Amino acid sequence: MTCMSTRPSRFRLSAVSLEPQLGGRTDAAQKHEQAVAIFDLLDNNRFAPVEHGGGPYRLHLERVDRRLVMSVTTECGAPVLCHHLSLTSFRRLLKDYRLVCDSFAEGAARLPPDRLEAIDMGRRAVHNEASALLQQRLKSKVEIDQETARRLFTLIHLLVSQDLSAGVN
Repeated sequence: MTCMSTRPSRFRLSAVSLEPQLGGRTDAAQKHEQAVAIFDLLDNNRFAPVEHGGGPYRLHLERVDRRLVMSVTTECGAPVLCHHLSLTSFRRLLKDYRLVCDSFAEGAARLPPDRLEAIDMGRRAVHNEASALLQQRLKSKVEIDQETARRLFTLIHLLVSQDLSAGVN
């Protein structure tokens, strides 16, 4: 089997999947947010597993026992790494991000633009802090840039939110 890529960078993601996929307990806005995050992530990312010759790579994200399991393979399916990332250090950021996103959604129809802008600035600040933490926590396994970290955090948030909606901790 031959693996080819039309993109110049070997250190990038070519596919991203989540388990479970956002399903029945998820609203249309979350499904849209996931689709946009994956589209943007695949369009522009830097993903370089430490001491690996190059991809492109496929990333599978799954939440298992309060950990994020990141399984990475080449496009051909050869295993590259499987990393279990504790989400404990992200707990406050995930909670804050969910609260600020909920505030924005609830206020979108009734708050003046300057208030919505202030809420959105708060959301971006939490998102930036979380992406910096994600980069730091992954640096021994995979090098990612800030935009890749931001989009990955969005997907982590969606996985955690789905579990919270289903009553899973």
